[in-house]
Amino acid sequence: MKRRFSVEEARDMRKQKIRTVGGHKKNGEIWSPSNNDTLRYIPAARGLVPGPTRYAITRIDDVESSFNLFFTAEIISSIVDMTNLQGGRSVANWSDVDATDIRAYIGLLILAGVYKSKGKSTRSLWDDHSGRAIFRATMTHTKLQLMNTTLRFDDKLMRPSRHREDKLAPIRSLWEKWTHRLPMLFNPGEDVCVDEQLVPFRGRCKFRQYILSKPAKYGLKIWITADVETSYAWKGQIYTGKAAGSAAGVGQGKRVVLEMTEGLQGITVTCDNFFTSYALVQELLKRKVALVGTIRRNKPEIPSKLLQVRQRAALSSLFGFTKNTTAVSYIPKRGKNVLLLSRKHRDPAVTEEAKRKPVIIADYNHCKGAVDNLDKVVGSYSCRRPTYRWPQVLLHNMIDVSAFNAFVIFTAVDPSWKQAKSFRRRLFLEELGRSLVSAKIMRRKHPPRTPAAVTIVADIQASAAAPDTSTTGSTKKRGLCWMCTEKKKKSATTCIRCEKFTCREHQIPCCRFCWMN
Repeated sequence: MKRRFSVEEARDMRKQKIRTVGGHKKNGEIWSPSNNDTLRYIPAARGLVPGPTRYAITRIDDVESSFNLFFTAEIISSIVDMTNLQGGRSVANWSDVDATDIRAYIGLLILAGVYKSKGKSTRSLWDDHSGRAIFRATMTHTKLQLMNTTLRFDDKLMRPSRHREDKLAPIRSLWEKWTHRLPMLFNPGEDVCVDEQLVPFRGRCKFRQYILSKPAKYGLKIWITADVETSYAWKGQIYTGKAAGSAAGVGQGKRVVLEMTEGLQGITVTCDNFFTSYALVQELLKRKVALVGTIRRNKPEIPSKLLQVRQRAALSSLFGFTKNTTAVSYIPKRGKNVLLLSRKHRDPAVTEEAKRKPVIIADYNHCKGAVDNLDKVVGSYSCRRPTYRWPQVLLHNMIDVSAFNAFVIFTAVDPSWKQAKSFRRRLFLEELGRSLVSAKIMRRKHPPRTPAAVTIVADIQASAAAPDTSTTGSTKKRGLCWMCTEKKKKSATTCIRCEKFTCREHQIPCCRFCWMN
């Protein structure tokens, strides 16, 4: 026989349920309206200086060298080998391409993005009247089309056996080499953001995604970890669909954040409600990483009192606390409830603005847009070209992201570079594109047809042939080392970047190969 409860007993039971996590049997956490027992978050010592790594700083000499840190000689060599392999099989009288050809091809793509022509036909770029002379000066339109057709990143004949186990087989090797470079060159700041990037694509691909909230709607989804301050893409992972035999979406958000923040500590991760869960907060805490993120109302760990919307005034906030986590419910307008979890915040503080938002939400709004901002800046001068081959779409995105990352680390190393200009990134991309195609132009034997293109070829070849007279007649001078603090030592060696005298004690040894790259 079922026991009947009095009204007072039922009310007491409901109050007890409000203080306890829904689904508390799984984690046993008790939510309290007071933060007296909540531990204050103290970031762990990182030991890393935010910004370009020492490895990157010692290898940056100019705009092109910063880009070459991402598209290394090894990556270019692999593209050259696979393109020549495909060209020899499919094109009669194929003439092998080399690294100079591939770099010139990338340079032309970057310049096409600078000139806002990603939606135009490539033939219009070579047009006598409406085109740009730099394209005709670099190579013929027929040569570019041939490289577009034969560009490959793997051996096509060996692909079927690998494709059964790896959907990313056509570009797996190139992608892993490229993503391995991203964390080597930059240390993120105290805040990072994990979110998704949708690369527009409507062709045939087994893992093409449809995301209604994105402008492109259809495309290839890439998980991105970005630095909040600079939007530097620190890590990337392509989503190729659920693994065979696994349930769709089970624990995916938690897995992605843990993988995308591996190797970081003493930082705060910001993510949206697709990723956030109470279990993720606890896992990141073991790695000395804090999390701030929105959370879905159907999560069992949310206190039931925070889910109540009726009879709550607009612009009101309600907090809940455990030993190491803070939850907040904010009502921006009647009938709408915004829920967040945070390990970083302990106090139930509210901003002084008219909307009286909790500080947790203010910090979340400040950090949540790092990946979206990366999408925006990359899209403004994107080198994407119309194609039905998804590996080439990924290559275009890799070039775009590499060019932006190179801009971030180059301007960090040399903050004074064109500092007065409001369009520094456009100037950076234009200089980068022209630098990449210059080697191809210098060895051109037959002049182009248009006078403007002929002038460009003549100027570049003449500048390369002219002798360097900058040091003619000068004698080797010695000067005081600018880094010595006590007794200044004399040295005849100067830094290759700042040209200041540096003694042997304050010099960094560097091999000839690393210096050139």
